[in-house]
Amino acid sequence: MRALLLPLALGLAHPAAAADFDLLITGARIADGTGAPLVEGSVGIKDRRIVAVGTVTGSATETIDAGGRVLAPGFIDVHTHSENILTLPEAENFLRMGVTTIITGNCGNSRTDVAAFFREIEQAGTTLNVATLIGHNAVREQGMGGRFIRPPSPSELEAMKTLVARAMNDGAVGLSTGLIYVPGSFAKTDEIVALARVAAAHDGIYVSHMRHETTRIFEAINELLTIARQADIPAQVSHIKLTGPTAWGKAGEVIAVLDRARAEGLRITHDQYAYTASSTGLRQTLPDSAMEGTREDFLARLADPAKKQAIIEGMQRMRTRLGRDDYGYVVIAKFAADPSLNGKTLPEAARILRGGDSLADQIETILDIESRGGASAVYHGMNEADLVQFLRHPSTMVASDGGPRKLGEDVPHPRSYGNNARVLARYVREQKIFSLEEAIRRMTSLPADTFGLRDRGRIVPGAIADLTLFDPATVGDPATFESPHHYAEGFGDVIVNGGIVIRSGRLTGLRSGGPLRKSR
Repeated sequence: MRALLLPLALGLAHPAAAADFDLLITGARIADGTGAPLVEGSVGIKDRRIVAVGTVTGSATETIDAGGRVLAPGFIDVHTHSENILTLPEAENFLRMGVTTIITGNCGNSRTDVAAFFREIEQAGTTLNVATLIGHNAVREQGMGGRFIRPPSPSELEAMKTLVARAMNDGAVGLSTGLIYVPGSFAKTDEIVALARVAAAHDGIYVSHMRHETTRIFEAINELLTIARQADIPAQVSHIKLTGPTAWGKAGEVIAVLDRARAEGLRITHDQYAYTASSTGLRQTLPDSAMEGTREDFLARLADPAKKQAIIEGMQRMRTRLGRDDYGYVVIAKFAADPSLNGKTLPEAARILRGGDSLADQIETILDIESRGGASAVYHGMNEADLVQFLRHPSTMVASDGGPRKLGEDVPHPRSYGNNARVLARYVREQKIFSLEEAIRRMTSLPADTFGLRDRGRIVPGAIADLTLFDPATVGDPATFESPHHYAEGFGDVIVNGGIVIRSGRLTGLRSGGPLRKSR
C-alpha cells in the first residue's frame, strides 16, 4: 500500500509514487517515537519534512538503505549546558549519540538576551537544533546587582519579570532555576512563583535543579510543587537523583510524592542521566554564604580567621548531611590554573599540593583551588538501585546534563559523549528494564510534548525530519570516567531538519540546525 503525502502549508497533497523526495530511507525498522512497536518500512523526506511513512515508492535525490537498522526520531536532550555552542557549533559528541535537538539554559544559567543568542546561533551555523530556557540565576544577577542574600525590591522584581517576559516572547521554552547555586540559592519561593507566573502566561514550563537532592529532598519537592500550583505551570525535576549515602534508598518515596501530585492534576515530569556520578563546580562543597558577592569578597573571608573557620564548619555540616567522612568521592574535571590536577581525586590533589591527604589537607586544597579561579568536578554520589528506579518511571526523560565537548580537552563527565547510548546499551539491551521503543519515547515524543516543540519527536507525515539511524545490537558508550573522550558507537546516519549531518558514520560538514523557538 502506498503512503500518502501530508497536505503541507500550500494545501497540496500527492501520492507518494508521484513525488520526488529529497531523501528516501528504505529498509528501516521504524520506531515512531510514541512507544509503539517497531514497524518495517521506509520514510520519504521533502523540504525538511517527513512526507511519507510505510510502503513508499517514488524517486529520490538521495537514498539511504537502512539495512534493517532502527530509524528513530532524532533524540531531544532537554537538559544541557550548551551556552558554548557558538564555539563548538558541530557539537559532534551529541550527534554521535543520536541527539538532534538540545535545550540549554538549565539550572538557572542562561543568556538573558534570547533574541541575541538565537541571532548568533544563526550566524555561526549549528548542526543541532538549539532551544533555551531563561535562567533565574542569570535574571537575578542582572536584576539585583552583586548582593544577593536578600529578597529583590519591588522594582528589582519587576525588572526580573520583564527579563523573563522578553525571553519568552523571543522563544524561550520556559524558566529554569538552580537553587543550589548562588545567587538563586538565596531566593525565596514567592520570588520564583512570581517569575514562573510570567513563564506560564507564555505557555512555558518551570524546570528546576531543586534546593536539595539529599535527605532534605522532600522539602525541595514540596517547594517545586508549590511553585507549580501557585503559578499554574508544568514543572520538571532536573536530573532526578538522591545524593549521598544518607539519602540512598528513598527513590520509591520520592516517586510516590510526585505520583500523588500528578494524581491531583499537577503536570510533573523529570529528566535523568544514566550515571551514578554528577558533575558541577567544586564550589558546591562550600556553603552558599561563602560565595556571596565577588571573588574578592571570598578571598577576604579566607583572610579572616573567624570567617574562614565558619566556612570550614559549614563544610562539615554539608558532609554530615551527605554521610561523607572526606572528599574521596570528588574528582577534579577542569582546573584551568593547574590542568595537571584534572582527573585527580581530592585526596590525590591534596597530596600533590600539600604533601598530605588528611581531611584538613583536602579542605585547604578546595579553598586553594577556589581562590585560584575554581574548578569543575565529578561527584560519585549516587546509587545504582535508585538510578534504575527513577529510570523505570514513564515520566522520566533521558537527558545528559552535558554540553558540547572538544575531544581530549580536560577530564569531563562521560555523559556528554555516551548518555543516550548508555541507556540503549546498558538499560535496554543488557538489563532490559524497559523496551527499546519505550526508551526511544523517553528521548523523543515525551520531551517534545513536554517542552512544546511542535512537529518534533515523532516519525509521522508532516513532522520535521530530525532522524537517527542506529544498530541496537552494537550501540554502546565507550566513554568512561577515566577516559571520557570517546564518541558513542552504533549511530551511522543522523538527519537534522531534513539534512544529512552524519552519513555512514562521518560528518558531512552540513550545518542544518539552528535556533529552535517555542511553538506558540
